[in-house]
Amino acid sequence: MSESLSANGSADEVDETETAPDIDAATADGEPVTAERGAATADGDADRYTFDDLSVVMGTYNEEEAIGTVLDDIERVTNGRAEVVCVDGSSDRTPEIARERGATVIEQEPQGYGVAVREAVLTPDRPVVVTTDCDDTYPMDRLPDFLDAVNDGADVVSGDRLYHGAESMPAFNRFGNQAFAALASLLMGERVHDTTTGMRAYRREVVQDIGWTENTGLSAELLIRPLMRGYDVREAPIEYAERLGETKLDPIEGGAAIAKSIVTVCLEEQLRRF
Repeated sequence: MSESLSANGSADEVDETETAPDIDAATADGEPVTAERGAATADGDADRYTFDDLSVVMGTYNEEEAIGTVLDDIERVTNGRAEVVCVDGSSDRTPEIARERGATVIEQEPQGYGVAVREAVLTPDRPVVVTTDCDDTYPMDRLPDFLDAVNDGADVVSGDRLYHGAESMPAFNRFGNQAFAALASLLMGERVHDTTTGMRAYRREVVQDIGWTENTGLSAELLIRPLMRGYDVREAPIEYAERLGETKLDPIEGGAAIAKSIVTVCLEEQLRRF
């Protein structure tokens, strides 16, 4: 059996022979509401978020091989309506390619993953923020589904790369990500499946209200703190593709830093409860 987080963050069992969990919201007549349909629902609610309310953000570092593909996918899926923010420390053509495709580029000295992503997450003023990586491993076609889940009440929607096996991920990395999830689940007392995914959607107030402290382990922190503070956190199975370009993270050194971050953040959040 495998598990997927329910709307309240508790673990619900899912039979592996069944279709992957669907995170789409539903209208009063049971039909799914997609972001492309606009702001109105079947009951006349005009407060639903659309792509005009969405920012897609990423830290970029020497990803000229992939950044154009990622930005083209975002443009195609959102009809050019989503804002794109790249916080860049590259020495190649990554920022030029991003600007050519209409992205807002914030240049800063390379200071690590967390510093770049934190800046990217806090820069937009649109109410829904989606993080992704710039290496073309994450499916931008799922942006409408993530936005629908936020419209359905989720505070955080986290892409679970491991649900479908992540066969394109190096075996060592796949094992490490499974170990990180097991460690976080044990320390939190909540079952999670992928703590280090780079693709998540957040309500803007969530990322504004929580103080973020980690660097290499920021992706884990961005899941753990909201979950342990009672926000509505949902995991959504996603397909994970082979990356374009070379990875920048040393698996041993980076893995140790992520594990340390998970322990630190979980213990800090446990202490907040007393």
